[in-house]
Amino acid sequence: MTDYGHDLVLGTFITPSVSDPDGVVGLAELTEAAGLDAATFQDHPYNVGLLDTWTLLSWVAARTKRILVSGNVLNLPLRPPAVLARAAASLDLLSHGRFELGIGAGGFVDPVHGMGGGRKSAGERIEALSEAIDIFRGVWDAETRGAFRFNGEHYQLPGMKHGPKPAHDISIWLGAYKPKMLKLTGSKADGWLPTLEYLREGDIASANAMIDEAAAAAGRDPRQIRRLLNIMQASFDDHSDTFLRGRPEDWVDELLPLVMEHGFSAFFIGGDNPRTIQTFGEEVAPALRAAVAKERGTEPNETGPNKMDAIPRELQAKSVRPGDPAYEQVRHSYSHKGSPGLVIQPENVDDVREALAYARRQQVPLAVRSGGHGLSGRSTNDGGIVIDLRRMNKVEVLDRAARRVRVEPGARWGNVAQALAPHGLAISSGDYGDVGVGGLATTAGLGYLARIYGLTIDHVLAAEIVLADGTFQRVDQHNDPDLFWAVRGAGGNFGIVTAFEIEATELANVVHAVLVVDATDTADVVQRWGKLVEDAPREVTSFLSLLPARRGQPPVAQATLIYAGDEVEAAQQALSPFLTMGPILAEEAQVVPYAAVVYPAGNAHRGQGLSDSHSGLVDHITPEVAAAVEKMIKSSDVLVVQFRSAGGAVNDMPSDATAYAHRTQNFSLIAATSPSRKQRMDELWAQVYPHLDGMYLSFETDTSPERLLDAFPHETLCRLRELKAKYDPDGVFDRNFDLTAADALSLSESRRV
Repeated sequence: MTDYGHDLVLGTFITPSVSDPDGVVGLAELTEAAGLDAATFQDHPYNVGLLDTWTLLSWVAARTKRILVSGNVLNLPLRPPAVLARAAASLDLLSHGRFELGIGAGGFVDPVHGMGGGRKSAGERIEALSEAIDIFRGVWDAETRGAFRFNGEHYQLPGMKHGPKPAHDISIWLGAYKPKMLKLTGSKADGWLPTLEYLREGDIASANAMIDEAAAAAGRDPRQIRRLLNIMQASFDDHSDTFLRGRPEDWVDELLPLVMEHGFSAFFIGGDNPRTIQTFGEEVAPALRAAVAKERGTEPNETGPNKMDAIPRELQAKSVRPGDPAYEQVRHSYSHKGSPGLVIQPENVDDVREALAYARRQQVPLAVRSGGHGLSGRSTNDGGIVIDLRRMNKVEVLDRAARRVRVEPGARWGNVAQALAPHGLAISSGDYGDVGVGGLATTAGLGYLARIYGLTIDHVLAAEIVLADGTFQRVDQHNDPDLFWAVRGAGGNFGIVTAFEIEATELANVVHAVLVVDATDTADVVQRWGKLVEDAPREVTSFLSLLPARRGQPPVAQATLIYAGDEVEAAQQALSPFLTMGPILAEEAQVVPYAAVVYPAGNAHRGQGLSDSHSGLVDHITPEVAAAVEKMIKSSDVLVVQFRSAGGAVNDMPSDATAYAHRTQNFSLIAATSPSRKQRMDELWAQVYPHLDGMYLSFETDTSPERLLDAFPHETLCRLRELKAKYDPDGVFDRNFDLTAADALSLSESRRV
């Protein structure tokens, strides 16, 4: 049995007849109205009686709102791949991610030649299609800098600009029947799209085997390739001689084995019959979805996505499952690897509510991700659902005079800085532009402007949030102030924040300096740096990163210094004392826009970061703290230790103003390493632990209940528990230091009673 586990895509295969163009578009509109998922169109440009398919696709995409559109299949020899790639990306952007690329090698040689497409042998056409797929991917890779060049046997691109970048990862479906095309499907494509009437008995199993073998040989998971099927003739007439005939339930009986035994997960029905389309959408589709869900749910030993109910239609185009082409891009966070059974990418509040309701029904682990940097590891999971907010990424200046900014959670801080720079505004937000807004703006936000600006949460004026029961609220100091208090500092414990309103600060340029210091005498360097930070004016914020000795070189300390402003003389006076912190190995300083300091790197998130970390706060860097840190960094078992300066404006805020109550400490301390060295790091951390006073949530991977006593002082934790019982009594949001776990603790154990 071969079920590749993809969600069903059910649609139509429409003839683009020139005799009734309005009727053709009407069939596509009926496809959507009937609740189907896709409208596809054959592409034979050399036939006089047919509309131009590409023009038709654009028109249909504009006339519909939800369905996918695709050629079935587009004729490559008459459509240059570089031009087609740009056109596909453009249509995908204009339709908000509703285009898929069905394409073929072009088998009708004489008509193609007659239109100027040349004459190629079957082998040459397949080679050209293989090159075209590489060109499609290269053109769509808009994040790669420089010109895209391609030098193939059939296509040459001396140098063209990448992009535009499509709105989603466009799938490439190949119309394929013979071995070479099937192998190309497995090695490079995202889907196999044959027509049932052209397949002989036994063809499906052998074709699937060829595709799977080619995929494995190319280092791909065969489940990545979706199996799609055109069925040209179908009828609800019992006396028809078509494959699909009779009542809707008869159709389900015929289609279900194609899903469960042959792996097909998409069916496009031809015939251009309005009644057939309507009945297929309204009666067959829901029954088939239910039957497939039942079969997958009762299959022994199944785990992950196959245990889940059918995904709501509204979310299907916004969902990624194992085997989908986009899965590798969404399964991991930056720091941690994951294998979720489903990733849902909402685009608006209604999507978030629908995704949350669906996730609750499945009773599997739930993670919520904004940017996905995820040092703590809580923004992905194995076998569960991830609600990935990256598509909700708008940044708006609501009121320039009041410096009021609205930011959605899926934006990354580098993009926020870039959007605010033309307005002369900035928000302090960590040290790295690739970090997502949502996680940081609900936890604290200890950034490069902390000592003069405070924490990010200190300037959150309002938040829009979807609660565990699906309720949507806008909270601020006057509307549900208790929930507003909790949202600022307790992480993702109370709901999914869908937007923040934040007060920005007036700032254009900063002085950015980096000092690299010989840290052989680690404790002395750390203490000197700490004293210099505390003595510096508030315009100075600094982070200190310590790295162990390598290749005969001493351990080093890298101090990043930000002076908030572009007054060069004042900056020199404030930053020069840091040259005394130890033997200087390298130094640089320059005036740069703040947006350049937190520039979004656009890194792929594939679990490549250090996956084990500990976090703590200290009032001052005492000799005891410095000695413990030196022992860590000289052990070589801790791969990085970092201090971040707090104090200043951070500590101006009353401790009970937000759920982040740590308003006396001047420094945050982080230690991180790889899994193989975790045990030794834990032992070394235990030596610094008695000197800590509190914890910063997002940098701690140990989520045991005892850590709640570090994260929240006694009174804060008690208040949070009461609010948790009110807003999330079922513990739906339990990944970010589960507050319900505090019930098992004796709160008198808290070190900050």
